[in-house]
Amino acid sequence: MKLKSLFIVIIFTQISFAQYGMFGKNPLIHLENFDKQRTHWGYFLGFNSYDFKFDYLTVGKDIEVKSTTGFSVGLVGNLRLNDYFDLRFEPGFYATQRNLTYPNIEDSVDRLREVKSSNLHFPLLLKFSALRTGNIKPYLVGGFSRTLNLGSNANAQDDNYSNRFRMKKWTSNYEIGFGVDLYLEYFKFSPSIRGVFGMGDELIRDNNPNSPWTGNIQSMKTRAIFINFTFH
Repeated sequence: MKLKSLFIVIIFTQISFAQYGMFGKNPLIHLENFDKQRTHWGYFLGFNSYDFKFDYLTVGKDIEVKSTTGFSVGLVGNLRLNDYFDLRFEPGFYATQRNLTYPNIEDSVDRLREVKSSNLHFPLLLKFSALRTGNIKPYLVGGFSRTLNLGSNANAQDDNYSNRFRMKKWTSNYEIGFGVDLYLEYFKFSPSIRGVFGMGDELIRDNNPNSPWTGNIQSMKTRAIFINFTFH
């Protein structure tokens, strides 16, 4: 996936940079007392790639999901618990689009559904950090989140027969990922990658229980990858 490749390139670039100067064998330590703060704040910019996981009532051809690369922006609030653990709240805005192709529908217009989402995402995460080495500190992160889909069409009476795909407004997720804190001269920079897994069915069925778009779907859950670049 392109997002994964981008993240790998970024990490290897930082490792290569670490062989010289500020991240070398005897680096000049930056922001030595930064992590001793009880609380600190930041913001992030990033990319996202959303997918769906479908489960079906009867065996048939799978709905094809084509993901696109969306953008993300948000804030970070960090509460230090001890030397290894931090509690983080990272509310953000995530814009994305998923294109669904229904292989059993012949008409080209009805076969395709463009699912555009403007999500307000509210994750509460526990961050576990390794010991700092020079100006580098890797970490793992995981937790739970709630997502408000502003483009869900949940209140619409029309359904797919009127070319309107409907989803629930609120969803719950669990998240897990990893990243690295890089201590620069004036700020801390933290690239990270995180997987997001929806826990409940998000689909609102069409009014016709035999609908070719929703009739055979047992559940539809979000799967997503976030690549965020955080500045503290």
